[in-house]
Amino acid sequence: MNHWIAQNEVFGPVLAIMKADNFDEALEIANSTEFALTGGLFSRSPMNIERARKEFEVGNLYINRGCTGALVGRHPFGGFKMSGMGSKAGGPDYLLHFLEPRTVTENTMRRGFAPDL
Repeated sequence: MNHWIAQNEVFGPVLAIMKADNFDEALEIANSTEFALTGGLFSRSPMNIERARKEFEVGNLYINRGCTGALVGRHPFGGFKMSGMGSKAGGPDYLLHFLEPRTVTENTMRRGFAPDL
């Protein structure tokens, strides 16, 4: 089966419907894309909801609600894979995205005495 629409990032009013034989296949189709910005699940099965929480590879997962309309500052938004860098706009770690990490190491087993000059 050709899943072109599931494998490409399309920005526009598009509704794609693909039939899966079971929830395993549905997750496989959803996770097989290079993109992972947003995903949505409508389900009454607590088991499927929990599996989606753990296994659905998206930056933003919406369960039993609309999947658009995130508000920066109130709802962190960002994806991973080819749809983001992991840091969420509006999230608590977003500022860290703009910093340069630095590591400094020092040998604390000094020998001798070096007076302050």
